[in-house]
Amino acid sequence: MVTVVRDEELMLAVGQYDLDAFNELVRRHQRTAWRIAHRSLGDPVEAEDVVQEAFLRILSVAPRYKPTAAFSTYLYCVVARLCIDYARKRRPILSNALPETLDSSPDPATALAQKDRDALIRKALDALPSRQRMAVILKYYESLSYGEIARAMGTTVKAVDRLLGRARKTLQSSLSRTEK
Repeated sequence: MVTVVRDEELMLAVGQYDLDAFNELVRRHQRTAWRIAHRSLGDPVEAEDVVQEAFLRILSVAPRYKPTAAFSTYLYCVVARLCIDYARKRRPILSNALPETLDSSPDPATALAQKDRDALIRKALDALPSRQRMAVILKYYESLSYGEIARAMGTTVKAVDRLLGRARKTLQSSLSRTEK
């Protein structure tokens, strides 16, 4: 029988300078961390830089790590804060498509319509303030609960609710203008 080691146990091992445990955490979570960063920043190279910085920060604080929440929540918090900081310093580059969208269109016309829709959504997301954009990404792309988003963003559930409400209103307004 194979025993699966929990992320929190791996992180405690990293705190004891176990680099194999760190490599396992990176292997398990780098893809999700990159998706969050890419959706937030809109640039794959910048997303890689943010994810690398996030894991380096996690490695540097590993000896002080206390498993008070799921490791993934801790990682999302680091990635979210780095993306928000990055967005404050520089506006993201618009990309033409959302990452990892499945093109199940049966014909070229449908594929073109989907590509245009993705570009409109990406543009509308990029126009949101960075904290609203991060809340939307964590909720609708990563399916985190309000509580998990609050912990990841270092805020309250009520604040997450407000961020998402304002983001939905702005996105609805922005996207309805583009449809006309």
